[in-house]
Amino acid sequence: MLIGGWTLAAQRQPEGYDSTVATISSLAAQDATDRWLMTVALLGVGVCHGVTALGLSRAAPAGRVVLGLGGLATVLVAVFPLPVAGAAPAHTVAAAVAFVALAVWPALAWRRGGHSPAALRPVVSVAAAVALLGLVAWFGGTLGSGGRVGLTERLAAGAQACWPLVAVLSSRSDPHCAAR
Repeated sequence: MLIGGWTLAAQRQPEGYDSTVATISSLAAQDATDRWLMTVALLGVGVCHGVTALGLSRAAPAGRVVLGLGGLATVLVAVFPLPVAGAAPAHTVAAAVAFVALAVWPALAWRRGGHSPAALRPVVSVAAAVALLGLVAWFGGTLGSGGRVGLTERLAAGAQACWPLVAVLSSRSDPHCAAR
């Protein structure tokens, strides 16, 4: 939903829009062309994270809570769009909370024991969190640099949007977990 949203919204922007430089939030900004496309995508992915947090019973409760927090913060990113001019403190805080929560939740979601789905085993969960945090740090390092902030943000956000799906599919494909 997120990747499709930013792809479609970027196509609707005026000539000269560069997805490798411009942020995802710029697609839902108050002055963006057809900003509703990215707003709906952000709202949708935020709700999906919340539903996943509620339904991913094989994950540890702490991980589910943090995933839900990431979903709520993603919804708030849509609720507080970038203004035409000036600072956007509510948007910035919501985006920061979303990025951090969606990066660390796998490290809190792992389960001990031989019946844990592959994506919720300690080594895999911690490795996923480290990779996601690395992508977020890379994105953070490009902010304000005039570089490829749009590209690094899309890599981080895309990976964060996909990891819950990996966890769910891992849970469903494990015969020990699917029966529970």
